[in-house]
Amino acid sequence: MRLLISFAALFLSVILLQLSSGGVGPLDVLSGLKLGFSKQEIGMLGSAHFLGFFIGCWWAPRLMGNVGHSRAFAAFTASGSIGLMAHMMVLDPYAWALMRVASGLCVAGCYTVIEAWLQARVTNETRGRTMGVYRVVDMTGSLAAQMIIGILSPASYISYNLLAILCCAALLPLMLTRTAEPETPSRARLRPRLAIDCSPLAAAAVVVAALSSASFRMVGPIYGQEVGLSAGQIAWFLSAFVLGGALAQLPVGWLADKYDRRWVLVWLSFAAMLSCGITIMASGLGTTGIMLSAGLFGLTTFPIYSVAAAHAHDFATSEERVELSAALMFFFALGAIFAPYLASVLIDDFGPKALFLMILVGHGVLIIFGLARMQVRPTKGARTPYIYTPRTSFTVGRLFRRQRDGSLENRDPSE
Repeated sequence: MRLLISFAALFLSVILLQLSSGGVGPLDVLSGLKLGFSKQEIGMLGSAHFLGFFIGCWWAPRLMGNVGHSRAFAAFTASGSIGLMAHMMVLDPYAWALMRVASGLCVAGCYTVIEAWLQARVTNETRGRTMGVYRVVDMTGSLAAQMIIGILSPASYISYNLLAILCCAALLPLMLTRTAEPETPSRARLRPRLAIDCSPLAAAAVVVAALSSASFRMVGPIYGQEVGLSAGQIAWFLSAFVLGGALAQLPVGWLADKYDRRWVLVWLSFAAMLSCGITIMASGLGTTGIMLSAGLFGLTTFPIYSVAAAHAHDFATSEERVELSAALMFFFALGAIFAPYLASVLIDDFGPKALFLMILVGHGVLIIFGLARMQVRPTKGARTPYIYTPRTSFTVGRLFRRQRDGSLENRDPSE
C-alpha cells in the first residue's frame, strides 16, 4: 500500500491526461460536424493526432535527457493545453489539425516521462503490483474520457477550456510530488526492422490493431451520429468499446498463454470480422443493439495488439525487448496515422457502414497472412506471458521487460 501511495501522484497525472486527451478526439468530431467540416477534414484531425503522437514518442526521450523529467513534462503539457485552448479561436480544419498534432505530442511526451519515472522507481518485487495498478488506472481513465463527451457541448469555448484545465491540472501532482526526480534512462534505438525480423505476423497485426482502434475512436462518433445517436449516446457507444476491450483481457490472455498465439490472432480476427458484420446489421436494431455491438467489437479487437506483442517477444532476446516494444509501437503509430483519414474518406463515399467494412477487410487480410506464416516456421516452446500493454510511448517496453524475462527463467527448459 505504501508503494502505491508513493506512485499516487503519477497515477493521478495519468487519469487527468486521459480525461483531457481522450476527450478531445470525439469532441473534435462532434464540433467539426456542427461547424460544417467535411468528413474527410474530420478524419484528418484524427490522423494529425497520431502524427503528433509519433513525433512525441521519438522526441520525448531526447528532450527528457536534455532538460530533465519535470521540465519535459511541463513543456509537453503546455503544448497540449495551447492546442486545446486555441480551437475556438481559429475555426478552420487545417488549423485544428496543427492543434491536434500538439495534443498528440502532449500525450506521447507526458507518458514517456511518467513511464520513465515508474521504471526508475519499481523493483523486481514491486513491479507486478505497480504495473497492474498502472494498467487499471490507464483503462479507467480511458473509459471516463469517453463518458465526458456526454456533458461537453460541441464547438464550445467552455468545453475546450475544460479539457485544457484538465491537461494543466495533470502538472500539479507530478510537480508537487516530494519524490526525487530519477536519472534519465538511456534511449532505445528505434529499429522498425526488428519487429519484422522477430515476427512479420506481429508487425502486421499491430497495424491492423491500429486500423481498428484508431479509426473507431477518431471517426466512430461520425458513425454514431449517422445512425442516429445523440452526443450522450455516442459517449456510451465509445465507452462500450473500451469496456469490451477491458473484459477481454483475462480470457484472451489465458488463451494466448495456453495455445499457439498465431491461432489466437487468427480466431480473434475472425471474431472481429463477425463483430463488424453484427455492428453493421445492428445499426437498424435500435440503441441497445448498437451499444452491445460496440462492446463486442472492443472485445474482439482490443486484445490483438497485446497478443501480437507477446508473440513477437517470444522470438526476442532480453537485450532486444525495449527496442522491440518501440518497433511495434512504431508500426501501430504508422497505421494509426492513416486509418482515421482513410475511414473518413470511405464513410463520405459509401456511408457509415464503410467504417466497419474497412476494418473487416483488414482483419481478413490478417487471417490470410497468419495462416501463411504458420507454414513458414513452428511456434516457440518457451514463451513470454501475455501482458496487456498500454499503447502509450516507445519506452513502455522497459516496464514489462523483466516480467517477460522472469517468466522464461522460471519455465522448465524441456517445455
